[in-house]
Amino acid sequence: MAQLMAKEGDLALLRLPSGELRNVPNGCMATIGQVGNTDHGNVNIGKAGRSRHMGIRPTVRGSVMNPCDHPHGGGEGKSPVGRPGPVTPWGKPALGYKTRAKHKASDKYIVTRRKK
Repeated sequence: MAQLMAKEGDLALLRLPSGELRNVPNGCMATIGQVGNTDHGNVNIGKAGRSRHMGIRPTVRGSVMNPCDHPHGGGEGKSPVGRPGPVTPWGKPALGYKTRAKHKASDKYIVTRRKK
């Protein structure tokens, strides 16, 4: 939950759960408390059929595909990635790649970034 740190003019300074300090307009509304049914994420699905009834299809690793289907595919047996790092099926870096726009309009409201 965010903490209200200060109010200056028409902006309020919030510390977000990520550790980021950010200004928001004073007119913004917020909900206090926490979401109900906190155990929802702890449900054990139990079998493949229940997952399929929910519309979730099987997850297939890229390394077991053919090279035409995934950049990690192909090779003999359980071969390594064979590239500088893991990638998505479309060739973009998969781990630690920053996707935030370089010059986003809301950058001016961020006082300090979250901790690494």
